[in-house]
Amino acid sequence: MPISERITSLFLRARLWLGEKRFGSLGPSVVKVSETRIIKGPCESAELEGLKHVAQYTSTPVPKVYRTYYVSGRLFIEMEYIQGVTLQAIWASLNLSSTKKQAIVKQVATYIDQLRLLEPPQKGVVASAGLGQYLDYRIGYNPFGPFFNNEEFHSFLRGHIPLEDCTQVYSESVTQCHSRQYRTFFAHGDLCPRNIIIRNGDIVAIVDWQFAGWYPEYWEYTKAHFALFDMPDWYAEFQNAVLRYDDELVAERALWEQFDQPGMLR
Repeated sequence: MPISERITSLFLRARLWLGEKRFGSLGPSVVKVSETRIIKGPCESAELEGLKHVAQYTSTPVPKVYRTYYVSGRLFIEMEYIQGVTLQAIWASLNLSSTKKQAIVKQVATYIDQLRLLEPPQKGVVASAGLGQYLDYRIGYNPFGPFFNNEEFHSFLRGHIPLEDCTQVYSESVTQCHSRQYRTFFAHGDLCPRNIIIRNGDIVAIVDWQFAGWYPEYWEYTKAHFALFDMPDWYAEFQNAVLRYDDELVAERALWEQFDQPGMLR
């Protein structure tokens, strides 16, 4: 290890140790290191690319990135600590009226619209913001891709089963949806209540951009249903506020049940 990297490693370890001792861990990969900052890692480069891209080209509230560390090929991101509570934590609160819930979900829909206005660098691509590999636990626990068109991506999702055999292997819904052409939009990839930070009744940040990237247009909608929360009115409000992709959700659910995480088979 070069001397400069060794110094960086020692500095990072010291900050993480002191931060955890003083503030405690915020999760398996997040340590608060000051009143206003956290360090997250190891991270995939796709998360850093996504954070920077959204911060530069939209007004969607995201944590500010202050610094990055590379140690033994692993990336750590020092970023802003966002004060507040998750939407998941307060959704059932008696202090959150149905009117306020609707307003929050409309805010979420506005931020989704901003992401969808971003211009993809290449039509049909499925990749990180920087057109590299990306991560999504719907697909596996290791980086994968990029894919240069929807057909490549959809073939990967169904384990390269030929389209003409999809109905027999999975369902007619998969065959129909994977036969269609989709526009390419930028997506958070895990837009659920635990990643929406609320303060004084308003959204102050959307966090955890590790799955962000360029996807087929339906991906944000279907992925919002991937992690199940005991919050039926959240899903009802979400479905009322955004463009729905019900056919694609049926197809994705068929794949989730029968062939989830195709990236684990490589």
